[in-house]
Amino acid sequence: MSIIVFAEEWNNQFKKASFEAVSYAKSWAELAGTTVTAVTSRGAADPAALATYGADRIVTIVLAATPYGIAQQLAAMAEGAAGMVIAGTSIGRSIAPALAALAGGALSTNTTSIPTGTAPVTVVRGAFSSKGIETIELTGGLPMVSFVPNSVGIQERAGAGAVESMDTTGTDLLQVTEKTIASGKVALPEAEVVVSAGRGLKGPENWAMIEELASVLGAATACSKPVSDIGWRPHSEHVGQTGIQVNPNLYIAIGISGAIQHLAGVSASKTIVVVNTDAEAPFFKAADYGIVGDAFEVVPQLVNAMRAFKAGQ
Repeated sequence: MSIIVFAEEWNNQFKKASFEAVSYAKSWAELAGTTVTAVTSRGAADPAALATYGADRIVTIVLAATPYGIAQQLAAMAEGAAGMVIAGTSIGRSIAPALAALAGGALSTNTTSIPTGTAPVTVVRGAFSSKGIETIELTGGLPMVSFVPNSVGIQERAGAGAVESMDTTGTDLLQVTEKTIASGKVALPEAEVVVSAGRGLKGPENWAMIEELASVLGAATACSKPVSDIGWRPHSEHVGQTGIQVNPNLYIAIGISGAIQHLAGVSASKTIVVVNTDAEAPFFKAADYGIVGDAFEVVPQLVNAMRAFKAGQ
């Protein structure tokens, strides 16, 4: 009766969300008086690293190429499990509902807390595009949790860490014809700091200063939906209700008015800073700190101030 957790890797390295997922499973397991079984790709560079965050058993498999195929593989391991945990990454959000359907699971998505009870399993999740919260009980099936990355934190609690391989198969309903490995940038869903900009930047040629600020802060870059729609920035940077939902410690919005669809995707941020020339921009109502000013004047000053701070001046 173990808690099974899917530990996702990318380019053979574990994502931060995978360590958070194992840590989440460990907290649940301690509450339920059971163990943690982590399932990951046989291509992961260091499977034993999951033991640092609480994995008692680490099972490596040859992962299917698509989320549905992976869901089938995980479902084959669900019999006798006490629960299952998947990080709400872009891939995790695709796997979780298919896994719940295949394994007869009671699934909580958009979860923002570790279980507060185990009979039944009780968790807190965001509702109504994260504008509200609700406490739910997982009944009528195997309890499954898909949590919001960067919402519950990571704790180092050593597990037994026994590593073994297993052969299991899944049916890929789609064929992957090309895979691109991005490098040199902070992954947006896992970023602790995000610098985002909108049409207030006036054109794609002005994004260099946004990338410079992000570089100084060690942040990921993002954008509003209109910016990605008109091709100034890639859709992979679009945050909001219909894009990527983020939960960083710091979200800096530059030249974004703050439409409700955008706010729905960033409202879980711990601290929000807004820079806009319009003092009446809706975003200021959601901001913890606001600067009414021209981005072309404010951002270079922020960059200089951060560099001076890091230099100890």
